[in-house]
Amino acid sequence: MFERPGGGGRALLAHIEFHQEAAYEELEEFRELAHAAGVVCVECITGKRRVPDPRFFVGGGKAEEIRAAIERTETELVIFNHALSPAQERNLEQFLSCRVLDRIGLILDIFAQRAQTFEGKLQVELAQLKHISTRLVRGWTHLERQKGGIGLRGPGEKQLETDRRLVSDRIRQINRRLQQVSRRRDLSRRARRKAAVPVASLVGYTNAGKSTLFNRLTGADGLVADKLFATLDPTLRKIPLPGSGPAVLVDTVGFIRHLPHELIAAFRATLEETRESHLLLHVIDASAPERRGHSAQVNQVLKEIGAAELPQIEIYNKIDRLEHRAPEVERDETGRVRRLWLSAATGDGVEELRQAMAECLGSATIHRRIRLSPGAGRLRARLFQLAAVLEEHAEANGDCVLEVEISPRRLEQLCRHEGLDRACIAA
Repeated sequence: MFERPGGGGRALLAHIEFHQEAAYEELEEFRELAHAAGVVCVECITGKRRVPDPRFFVGGGKAEEIRAAIERTETELVIFNHALSPAQERNLEQFLSCRVLDRIGLILDIFAQRAQTFEGKLQVELAQLKHISTRLVRGWTHLERQKGGIGLRGPGEKQLETDRRLVSDRIRQINRRLQQVSRRRDLSRRARRKAAVPVASLVGYTNAGKSTLFNRLTGADGLVADKLFATLDPTLRKIPLPGSGPAVLVDTVGFIRHLPHELIAAFRATLEETRESHLLLHVIDASAPERRGHSAQVNQVLKEIGAAELPQIEIYNKIDRLEHRAPEVERDETGRVRRLWLSAATGDGVEELRQAMAECLGSATIHRRIRLSPGAGRLRARLFQLAAVLEEHAEANGDCVLEVEISPRRLEQLCRHEGLDRACIAA
């Protein structure tokens, strides 16, 4: 689509430090992103500036240094650890005669490699198209008007206009398909709400150990890798909680500093699972030096998707990498669980997490005796399905008495949706 220099696996990394907090990026995280994308880093050029240069983002001298490094190392690609404007990206490619990629393009490339499901691929393609659409202006040299056939000659439309139209048509097509996905997810959420099944979502900075913890809690065997964005497609599993019955646990994509807005918009259907959760398990790498900054970035993304007000437990993971740190549950002044220290890799502290989840999801159970008539077979089956029945007795008149252990919230919903008469319930 673009008449631009080609790119390959060998890359030169460019990292500039700025004084503004809004432009701050981590160099080590940048190296990990490049590694996750499969890039072979041949050299890393760093520098400092007060503000970005309007033309090259870096100064003229630094641009000359990068060009000299390209010639010396025969690099095929230059990646900047910052978001470049379309004009800056175009100017750099013309000056360096080399393919230039910015931080947003790098993250989008990683997502394109990780997407496995049909929905995930659609979401990544949508994000890429929205990113590309801002870089169409003067992206080609073949901007002459198209020629028509015999009898159709005329000014026609420019190639640029044709490409804009094709991109817009594809974006609309993907949005329609994602709306269907969103409707199906909404139906699933309605079914879970009707069944009174609570939902907890694992959120956190990328590579914090969410998938390892998810596998530990659910017994699943999802992909676990020590690289950024190892998990892209969301995974849902039902897990039992002590003394309360099942809950649904959601493993979500990891967040990162300055997550591209194109991705947040494209993954709206996926992120709705997080927004509709009853509890957020904010997984934090306890061994990371920048853990406070990472936590703040996650909370910022949660605010952008409308999930900032949901109940949250901070899970400090990877305590096996810390000295003299044992599993611990920390509570606030009201007694509510606020923070929990554990190791998903070794399993230390995971049972304490299960107890905390049951407590925070309002799953404190009550013991009740429920008398059901012979015609209440559906409600009886529902109680057994919820794994709430401890014992069952048959009466002479055909009634059955069930001893159940159930949460007050679920009992209230049964009374409302299944027509259970409160007169039939005894302590």
